Amino acid sequence: MGKEAGDHAGPEGPASPSRRALVQSGGLLAGAALTAPLVRAFAQQAALPDPTRVPGAPSDSLGTRSPFEHPRLSPVGVVQGSSWTPHHQLHGTVTPSELHFQRHHNGIPAIDPATYSLTLHGLVERPLTFTLDELKRFPSVTRTYFIECSGNGGRAWNNPKPEMSPQVVDGLTSNTEWTGVPVATLLRAVGAKTSGKWVLAEGGDAAVMTRSVPIEKMLRDALIVYAQNGEALRPGNGYPARLLLPGWEGNMCVKWLRRLEVIDEPVMSREETSKYTDPLPDGTSRQFSFVMDVKSVITSPSYPGVLAERGWHAIRGIAWSGRGTVSRVDVSTDGGRTWHPATLPAGATPLAHTRFEYMWQWNGKPARLVSRATDQSGAVQPTVDEFRKVRGDAPGYHFTAIRSWDVAADGTVTFGG
Repeated sequence: MGKEAGDHAGPEGPASPSRRALVQSGGLLAGAALTAPLVRAFAQQAALPDPTRVPGAPSDSLGTRSPFEHPRLSPVGVVQGSSWTPHHQLHGTVTPSELHFQRHHNGIPAIDPATYSLTLHGLVERPLTFTLDELKRFPSVTRTYFIECSGNGGRAWNNPKPEMSPQVVDGLTSNTEWTGVPVATLLRAVGAKTSGKWVLAEGGDAAVMTRSVPIEKMLRDALIVYAQNGEALRPGNGYPARLLLPGWEGNMCVKWLRRLEVIDEPVMSREETSKYTDPLPDGTSRQFSFVMDVKSVITSPSYPGVLAERGWHAIRGIAWSGRGTVSRVDVSTDGGRTWHPATLPAGATPLAHTRFEYMWQWNGKPARLVSRATDQSGAVQPTVDEFRKVRGDAPGYHFTAIRSWDVAADGTVTFGG
């Protein structure tokens, strides 16, 4: 862990990078959201050898990232498709609101919170419509849960490439602190009838997303959330309010929720027949595969990272399970021939991302890094061969097979499949 070649320092401290170097490295360009005072301040400091002699920038109405840090969702400009969380650029377990992955079916609607409403009807005693302010008058709960698109990992399974980062491989999961009202509270308010076995959830965007949800799940832990990480939902994640089903596939967590209808059987909508149904090797299909199975991914070292030198390195990543708590994560540096228990530095929270870490002494030789998670139910993340045997070569969703990263002798890291 020695000094990089070219490091130097004068008598007054480390040399500052030039403005040209910052621009060429993307430092200032990536900070396009910087306010004018900050841009001027950083430009001024970059031209000086010692920024401690220059007054800092004034405060602003919104906190801004350093121009040297630039995590971003990718891709952008998507109307029908996905934008992925950059896991390899994040720390801890909570995903910043602006970096929470997005799945787009027909763009992001603009909904005025003053005119927003949520209607509960169907097999109920008292159909009711609630405004956003009325929803906020109910007792609230705050919980940290992951959401994962059931298509997460499909790109890496169907068309793996060495130049895939964790953002591309598994960027369709994020972990957020959510605040809202339990669906059970609202179902009690309207008097859901015992003949109601399912609840139809409908979104208020141009896709009019609809999914059927068993009423047992709605009564157990489902939420109508209007805030994430202490602030209102971001528009791309369902503002003003969305449904949240902890541990279940993300498509069911309907955004821009406008209607809940208590019904006696599923409606068999597009999203639960031709979509989000899993073909199996024997020619049958698995329908209503709601729960997201145990899974993990190493986020560092990973592409496009480089190990600068031999010695100790921390192998870090995240694990999660829709069946409860991650109980164990094992790491291998030889492609799965031998395994070592990783630590869980922050412990494990049910139905949330769990950070794992394993200290590895790299000897400068090629290595293959893999992780394997186990959850409280005893389920173990499968190998590629185990997954393919049960799910086939081209499953529709729920890609949970172990991922790998290849470290070359020169320290470059690429996706191994």
